[in-house]
Amino acid sequence: MHASTPADTDAVHLVVLTGMSGGGKTVALHALEDLGFYCVDNLPASLLPQLVPAVLKNPGDQRHIAVGVDVRNPGEDLALMPGVLSRLAAAGVQAHLVFLDCRDEVLLKRYSETRRRHPLATHGKSLADAIAEERRLLRPLMAIADRVIDSSELNVHQLRRLIATVYAQATASLTLMFQSFAYRRGLPLDADFVFDARCLPNPHWQPALRPLSGRDAPVRDWLAASPLVEAYYADTVRWLDTWLPRFEQDDRSYVTIAIGCTGGRHRSVYLVEKLAAHYRERMERENVLTFHRELG
Repeated sequence: MHASTPADTDAVHLVVLTGMSGGGKTVALHALEDLGFYCVDNLPASLLPQLVPAVLKNPGDQRHIAVGVDVRNPGEDLALMPGVLSRLAAAGVQAHLVFLDCRDEVLLKRYSETRRRHPLATHGKSLADAIAEERRLLRPLMAIADRVIDSSELNVHQLRRLIATVYAQATASLTLMFQSFAYRRGLPLDADFVFDARCLPNPHWQPALRPLSGRDAPVRDWLAASPLVEAYYADTVRWLDTWLPRFEQDDRSYVTIAIGCTGGRHRSVYLVEKLAAHYRERMERENVLTFHRELG
């Protein structure tokens, strides 16, 4: 199967996420849920053909589905996956199998840090042996995957943005990512537009506000009371309202707007949350994501 990205917005899109336990399937599933996909985790592969018509019966035009399938499935169910995907494709479903991979040494470290139990680490089997067994069982799915993503060098936020970037196109409308950051830690490399909020009043110099972030009510109230902050927000909205439609006309599917301040905790976070709320609610945009780099 060749690597592809959903493009036909009138079709039913089914993204099947599989791969190594600890490789990021849950993070990827949440990213797709943020994009408006109907998401189901740990579904037996044999039930995939029944899931699609069941979802289509729900109220609304829900044509984007994401399913997590992992080694907890019975072995015979995993073996059915190629045939299931073939039948779905024959029925007109745009099915995409995504395999989340990760190097063994990174998986060992992740499990040791989280103290989670590997689903195959039972009956005295070591973690290393469980990972090796899982890799053996999933090798046939990796071989037929449309896309293999190695998450070894990705943190959860980078993986989330990668999934959103790849599959935002399936949802037809432009996906907006609002991101806060600290200038002292460098500019975000993936930003399309950068706004500098360091000229605004800084809650950091208020002892009671310093430990908080721009998501906390006392900080929000303090910043909202500043005419300068509100003028900056209004000007930013006017600029985005003027130019974002041009990107939609140019068939862009994903735009990242980064807002920075000195520490990346107060002013930039406040503005990111306020802008995201504006474009979710008042402009009726569904595909609006937020990411606070320094709070992560």
